[in-house]
Amino acid sequence: MNLKTTTQLLIDCIIEVGEYINDERIQFSYKDVEIKGLNDLVSYVDKEAELILVQNLSNILPQAGFVTEENTKNEPKDYNWIIDPLDGTTNFIHGIPHFAISVALEFKGEIIIGVVYEISRKECFSAFLKGGAFLNGTKISVSNRENLSESIIATGFPICNFSKIDSYIQTLIYLMKNTHGLRRMGAASLDLCYVACGRVDAFFEYNLKPWDVAAGALIIQESGGEVFDFKGENNWLHGFEIVATNSKIKNEFENVIKLNFK
Repeated sequence: MNLKTTTQLLIDCIIEVGEYINDERIQFSYKDVEIKGLNDLVSYVDKEAELILVQNLSNILPQAGFVTEENTKNEPKDYNWIIDPLDGTTNFIHGIPHFAISVALEFKGEIIIGVVYEISRKECFSAFLKGGAFLNGTKISVSNRENLSESIIATGFPICNFSKIDSYIQTLIYLMKNTHGLRRMGAASLDLCYVACGRVDAFFEYNLKPWDVAAGALIIQESGGEVFDFKGENNWLHGFEIVATNSKIKNEFENVIKLNFK
């Protein structure tokens, strides 16, 4: 497989589905919302976008399996497309123009391609293994901030799993007092990409699924950043927690997370 060629085919596919989502948001009504769980929303747009992605990606790589958020098709194989058809569904439903399609290709547990497409701004973040990271075709890299005190941090608020809420609040308090600020934008895949291109310097969140993080994590790694779990280890894809930083503040930020999430 040629990773560069496959990445471009994936980009073309995702942009096409992005046009569908963008058209639908004009006529979307709250009556079309379904409830999957506590504060966990979905719509026909998510489901239809996922169906289109599965169909088109099956043509790109017929031997690949799928891991999908909306369960359109789940049959893991050696190669797997990991799909979030609409990351930031709550933003989409409420008319906030910050949501994305996130798709990664995994091979035997290793992410080898990642693409995240921010639909409203038409920003396409992409990477393939050992090929660098790009935003609309231009190479990107993480920030050069050397200290947490001069950094800006992105996060995601818990929406249904409050088991670590006390640790989370303590972390927020520390970061409010010791950084340039916190941002909660509502789409984890984009938070990761914002670390990758240097807009924010670090990101952390828990209770995330593989489709939330797979593509964005590779894009960070290929842009020179670091990705790890709350223990400082590598169980971020299936471990329901992730931290991402530039390389220079990694140790300082990791220590803050470890101190509060014991």
